[in-house]
This record gives sequence, structure tokens and C-alpha cells, in this order.
Amino acid sequence: MRSTPAGICVLAGLLAGTLLTGCGGSGGGGGATGAPPPPSLSATATATSASASAAPSATSAGTHRPSPAPATTAPATTAPAAAEPASAGNPGGHAAVPAAARAVDTSKPTRTVGDGTPASCTSAAVVAAVAAGGVITFSCGPRRVVITMKATAKVRNASARVVLDGGGKVTLSGGGRRRILFMDTCDQAQGWTTSHCQDQSTPELTVQNLTFADGDSTGETAEGGGGGAILVRGGRFKAVNDRFVRNRCDRSGPDLGGAAIRVLDQYHDLPVYITASTFGGAPGLGGSCSNGGALSSIGVSWVVLNSVLTYNSAVGSGANPARGGTPGGGSGGAVYTDGNLYTVRVEGSLVAHNDAKEGGGAFFFVSNDRTGTLAVRRSTLHANPSHGFSTAGYPGVFFLGAGRPDVSGSTLD
Repeated sequence: MRSTPAGICVLAGLLAGTLLTGCGGSGGGGGATGAPPPPSLSATATATSASASAAPSATSAGTHRPSPAPATTAPATTAPAAAEPASAGNPGGHAAVPAAARAVDTSKPTRTVGDGTPASCTSAAVVAAVAAGGVITFSCGPRRVVITMKATAKVRNASARVVLDGGGKVTLSGGGRRRILFMDTCDQAQGWTTSHCQDQSTPELTVQNLTFADGDSTGETAEGGGGGAILVRGGRFKAVNDRFVRNRCDRSGPDLGGAAIRVLDQYHDLPVYITASTFGGAPGLGGSCSNGGALSSIGVSWVVLNSVLTYNSAVGSGANPARGGTPGGGSGGAVYTDGNLYTVRVEGSLVAHNDAKEGGGAFFFVSNDRTGTLAVRRSTLHANPSHGFSTAGYPGVFFLGAGRPDVSGSTLD
């Protein structure tokens, strides 16, 4: 068990062989402020994984595959597809939440999906609302509903902001067939709004009080693939009080990832905020991808607060760059990050029972120019096996960056 940082002792031969040459990629409400014990662990089962199919590496650009038009639009159903976590986030987490990481006020929505009945809450209505932009809420009746998406909802780049608020009762499902939500400021099909698409301030996309289930981006090649539930490039993005369950992306590829969320580029390199959200949460509910069973990015900073990342899997094989004779991937059971100067801070969170076939059962962090930093504060990392390689003294973590990981008030075992 580990509670305070110590020196990193990495085997020189291993680093010089597979790791140092094999892990780079393309460059690139509020809580208490005290210091309580790290959050407690409530489950000890073994992480599970699911399969997807192969795709190109995340550094190769491609064309977004349009979803086929459905013959009919199915309404929302009131029966959940399977048991899901009762609530989002880590109740034992006490990280202070800055204003930028909090939920958006949706008391005066721009538009509403549904007229108060489950039948009125359709995939087509969600797609239209997201394309129109603004603050979007749902009126689907008093019970929880599942809206199975027949097409991926795409943010138009002329939108100043898009806020999706499910009120804790709405699941958006990819049905195991498609990605659920897409925003790419460099995708001309969604409107070309600036000459610096990779660094523009809008749209600002917020997803809150929603469940994203059974998203699957397998075979998608836009921006190199990945992002089973959500793919974002440019603008700003945050997720607050959300659940992500059973999402998938390609099973192989050295640098693609993010079964739940994949992010490439944020305005002025500001961080993506993940607040009080759950990725997996129980056996059989975790995400699975070549890398990053929950989250993945290239050159993007993250702040993960009071969240739960459990039972997610990185199932690729061969690391990055891919070893000879392998398709590559398999790192970052929960989180896979790559790039140059970027930061990751995880605070007040539970990260447990994630699994990486290669390196970093919990976190895979590579800063190619060794300027990036990783901080783990008042969190619990438990039982996150790395079957190929890890950083000595930091169970579940593979780190190549500035100095050593900054670990405080946390338990790593």
C-alpha cells in the first residue's frame, strides 16, 4: 500500500526497450476544502472487459462515418437495459469544485426534448435539439427513460454553447451500434467558423445529469477513432453528474482510446472537467477500448473531481508504438493520456478494478517532452493491474513526465 510519494525506480532495460521508445504518440456542487481520509472502497470484484473490432491509429485522420438513416424513430423506453449505478460520482469525495467545473443552470431552457411522455422523447428529437444548440432539457414523464439513438447527435460549430441536462432520469443509448454525441470544431461538415479551428472558444459543450450507455465507435475513423460515447475536438467540454456504462471503441490501435470520452484540443489548453461522475461503477458496466477504458486524449489537460472510475479495461496489445507483429494499444485501464505539455489532476475520486493489458492499469500518462504533470490527491487507487509495465512505487500508474507523480492524501495499492 502507498500513501505518500516515493522515488520512481524503473528498470532501465525495460524503459529503454518497450517503454521509453514505445509509449509516445502525437504531440501535442462545491465540496469541502479540508483533507479527510481518502474515499473508501466498496467493492472488490475483478474488472471485466468486452470486445470491439480493429481500426487505424488515433494519429491518422479520417472521415466521420455517417450513421444510416433509420426507417422509423423509436420512442424512449421506460425499462432500463440493465442495472446501473444508483447515483453518479463518489459520495466520499470532498474535492472543492470550482465554478467552471459545476453544473450549468438549466432552469430556463432554450428548448426541451419531449412533451411529457416517453413516446415523445426520440432519437430524432435529440439529434435536432443538439444541432439547434442552446440549453436543452428533457420532458419524458416521471420515470427514467432510455432513448436509443438511431443517429449520432452532432454539435453545430456555430453554436455558442450546448448544454444537455437529463435531470437524472434520461439515458442516451448507442444501442451497441454507434457513438452517441460528437463535437469537432475542425469538421467542416458541422460548419467552418474560424481559421483556427483547433483553438476556438466555442462551442461550449456540457453534459450533466445524464447516463450514456452502450455507445460504440468501433470502425469510426474521424480524428483517428475512439470516443465510444462522446468524441470532442475543440471548444470547451465538461461532464457533471453523469454515468457512463458499457461503452466501447476499437479493440486495437496504438494511440486511439476513450471508451466513454475522447478529447482532442481545448481552447487555450484549458482543462476538461469531469465532476461527480461515474465510469463503470460495477462489474459488467465498465468501458472497453484499445486504450483508455474510460477517458482518453492527446495533448489535453484533465481535472477529475469526486468521481468513480471502476471496472474499465484497455484491451489492445503491443503498446505504442506497436511492437512488431502487434496492432498496438492496451494501456490506461481507466485513463490514457499522451502529448507534450499537459496536466492531469484527480482528486476526491475512486479508481479501482480497472485493467490494462499493457501499461497503467489505472492511469497511463506520457508527456513526450517530459513537461507534463500528474497529481493524485485525496483519492483511492486500488486493484488496477498493469499486465505489461508500470512505474515502480506507483501501483496502477505508468508515468513519463516532469519529475514524479504528485501523490498526497491518497492510497495506492
